[in-house]
Amino acid sequence: MDTERAVTLSTGQRMPVVGLGTWKSAAGQVEQAVLSALDCGYRHVDCAAAYGNEQEVGGALAQRVGPGKELRREEVFVTSKLWNTKHHPEDVEEACRSSLAQLGLSYLDLYLVHWPMAFQRGEELMPRRADGTVCYSDTHYLETWRAMEALVDQGLVRAIGLSNFSARQMDDVIAAARHRPAVNQGFTRNTNLKNKKLYYYSDIQFFPFVSSHP
Repeated sequence: MDTERAVTLSTGQRMPVVGLGTWKSAAGQVEQAVLSALDCGYRHVDCAAAYGNEQEVGGALAQRVGPGKELRREEVFVTSKLWNTKHHPEDVEEACRSSLAQLGLSYLDLYLVHWPMAFQRGEELMPRRADGTVCYSDTHYLETWRAMEALVDQGLVRAIGLSNFSARQMDDVIAAARHRPAVNQGFTRNTNLKNKKLYYYSDIQFFPFVSSHP
């Protein structure tokens, strides 16, 4: 596996094309997995607040990255994602700062809107009604995107992007954006026509399609 290849984002950053995903990583095992990946040459770690393990990832980063460590901060590309309960513009910065604190970082290389839909505000990961249905919010993803752009302005993140958005939704964001989405992350580009279309759409729009399950 070629862990050294990288693609240049619209921001000018070089993003390694192969990264370690931390979704569904078992509690208590994530730190060692990240340490092993870094020692094997991985230079991209993909995280998310919803995965519930950013603190463990941060523990590994603290051992390998920074002054006096094997790797300089700029050598490791770290991605995280804004969860659905934090789409309200007033919640976006706090959510980002929470991920930074968990990871032990001063900035993220890439911060994604995890899904286009917003859930009811709060700390419950999947807010549900008594009948089990999810409690959605009417916060539009364009409102969320404007708050994401403010994170770039503040230097908390170097680039922002989308995850699990449709082509139409991406069009909406691109048309309104001050800071253009740097990537579109999807489930896979191989197994079904829908995601192949998203891959080709991203190619036309000149930003990478990041596959979480290539």
